[in-house]
Amino acid sequence: MGRQERVAEAIQKEVSIIIHDELKDPRLGFVTVTRVELTPDLRYAKIFFSVLGKDEDYKKTKEALDSALGFIRRLVAERINLRFAPEISFREDRSSEYSVKIQEILNEIKELDESRPSIKEGGKIRKEGRGEPKKRRRLPKKK
Repeated sequence: MGRQERVAEAIQKEVSIIIHDELKDPRLGFVTVTRVELTPDLRYAKIFFSVLGKDEDYKKTKEALDSALGFIRRLVAERINLRFAPEISFREDRSSEYSVKIQEILNEIKELDESRPSIKEGGKIRKEGRGEPKKRRRLPKKK
């Protein structure tokens, strides 16, 4: 684990603590800092966050975080011993919503597959609509 990753992890931890404990903005929803991308020179940090709620909650939370940007940057600079305090920008991270949507689609497919009628044949259960497997013929051995 290189220095860039360690600093990014420390920034993620500190920003999370600052958002949950120090910011008292009513526009903040249930915010989770998901990851931090840091440039190799440690000057710029993109902080990705997710919010439990709808698009309106994302907008309000983004506004609250952008208005508290200077405060958060100052506290991060005080708590993490770096030569320069990184410029911070907040970005929405909707990957968790995307994964929930994919899981719902997979569950629907599974329910549809289970609801199809099946035929019991020779001790084996075969789904309706699937063709018979091809039988392989053995060729006679060459002498």
